[in-house]
Amino acid sequence: MVAACPYPARRGTPIRIRRLAEGMVALGHQVHVVTYHFGSGDSDSTLSVHRIPSISRYRRLSPGPTWVKLALLDPLLTLKLWQVLRKVRVDVIHAHHYEGLLVAATARLRSRIPLIFDAHTLLTSELPFYHLGLPVRVKRRIGATLDRRLPAIADHVITVTDRIRTRLLQMGRLREEQITVVPNGVESRFFSENGHGSTGRPNGHPTLIFTGNLAPYQGIDLMLQALRKVLNCRSDVRLKIVTESSFAGYDGLARELGVFGAIELVKAPFEELPNLLAGATIAVNPRIDCDGIPVKLLNYMAAGKPVLSFAGSAPGVRHRQTGWLVPDGDVDGFAEGALTLIGNAELATALGQNAQRQVKDQHDWSRSAELAEKVYRRVIRERATAR
Repeated sequence: MVAACPYPARRGTPIRIRRLAEGMVALGHQVHVVTYHFGSGDSDSTLSVHRIPSISRYRRLSPGPTWVKLALLDPLLTLKLWQVLRKVRVDVIHAHHYEGLLVAATARLRSRIPLIFDAHTLLTSELPFYHLGLPVRVKRRIGATLDRRLPAIADHVITVTDRIRTRLLQMGRLREEQITVVPNGVESRFFSENGHGSTGRPNGHPTLIFTGNLAPYQGIDLMLQALRKVLNCRSDVRLKIVTESSFAGYDGLARELGVFGAIELVKAPFEELPNLLAGATIAVNPRIDCDGIPVKLLNYMAAGKPVLSFAGSAPGVRHRQTGWLVPDGDVDGFAEGALTLIGNAELATALGQNAQRQVKDQHDWSRSAELAEKVYRRVIRERATAR
């Protein structure tokens, strides 16, 4: 597993890498994770973790490309992977995200080790949100070019959602049999058995909850704008933001909108997340576009919370059945959805229960690992036949 990111860490990419790796160990395989020099928390002792040399000044846990990663960390990761491949008999390389793909493709030069690319998202939609000192149109053009050209480097592509698979096929560089969907899982039992919070109205206040990093693509500004409109109708509503990220980038906007006093910032270990979710009224996902599926969304659903989300980042959620969906960027609709669910406890409860059943049936990490294992066996067999 090639992880061009902090590992482990409590966000989407590192979680997927860890759970798939653990799933492979459970299926009887030996797994080596090649990654950066740091992470957040302890890694599973059943995995062999290989790290690049320590870069003491770089401890950035948030997602997204940086010039330091591209110019220093990723070349070091390439070297580390090359060293591992020389020492360990590896049957398949599973590279996550484009940086992992480029690292793996370079390190395996002159070898015939099958390479699998795991596409968690597409750069066309995500890259414009990152501050790289480039105009948005340039970043979008770069993202589209990379989406079109890079996946074909791999022997096989795994995607998190059907949406990503469809878009890659439309680009014309890959055949249908070269792409397999392996969805994210979720720790359903962990959330259902450990959530013992209050009724969702702590101190009598209806509470919205957001969990996860505060990267630009998360739509935090839209969430704050919607909160202002909610407070105009109900001054008792509160927003709880559970994150390890700094709120400094949004502090000014929150004060300008007059919502800062209605916000509670919480930094808590993952083990406390079920209780925090159980104590909230509505779980919100203000991201307007996501080719993959946000891990936070699956966590919300596993906890049985009514989900309020923009439609573009909620694949698989059905409006008024397993969540409340709003057209992308419709701040008024987002606020209206929050007020509707706050005012209709019966509907909110039904949405949460339906969502919980859905993720339990469709999103299981062991099933995802089994699907990935089938891909491994296939590419290894095809490579052996090609000889």
